[in-house]
Amino acid sequence: MSHSSSSASPSEPWSVPPVAQTRPVIQQGNPVLRQTARSISSQCLTAESLTAEPLTGSTTALQTLIDELIATAIATNGVGIAAPQIAASERLFIIASRPNERYPNAPKMEPTAMINPVLIDRSDQEELGWEGCLSVPDRRGQVSRAKDIRVEYLDRWGALQRSQFSGFVARIFQHELDHLNGILFVDHVAPADLVSEVEYLQRLSRESHPSN
Repeated sequence: MSHSSSSASPSEPWSVPPVAQTRPVIQQGNPVLRQTARSISSQCLTAESLTAEPLTGSTTALQTLIDELIATAIATNGVGIAAPQIAASERLFIIASRPNERYPNAPKMEPTAMINPVLIDRSDQEELGWEGCLSVPDRRGQVSRAKDIRVEYLDRWGALQRSQFSGFVARIFQHELDHLNGILFVDHVAPADLVSEVEYLQRLSRESHPSN
């Protein structure tokens, strides 16, 4: 995702949830990434309830799945991650924005689980910004997204939340919501306009230090 204009500086990394394991991030070409993820039922919104993992046929508690997503985002320097990216085709993603080596200017936001998220309203104003994806390694591209959005989602305990996001966090939400609908950021970018991770970081450095 695009770098933010925020002046936030790198800080202590988020702590990994106790006992949470990281999960492999599936890559572009895996059919799960092109599926429309299924809604999470109200029966799953307890620590004891189970949610199916389509590829393995095993079951994992929803709360464990959330913790694994958070742990995986932290371990891979992601600012967001959706359940389909770890092969769980569920309408769930994590926003975990903070400065890191992939997104040095990202604002800090406590890792937040968003279940069955919905984009309620969006501003007419859009911003063009850089995006990347853990499931599309070594590729970056500029994507136009709404600058301001209003959203609804269930938190990890099943409570309805209504929020407004702007700028970088709004971009993360829209990027992750795309994942739940089988869309990757590269679908918004002409192949000729994609760049490598190295080239992206070089451009980011030049933008931050235009006199160099």
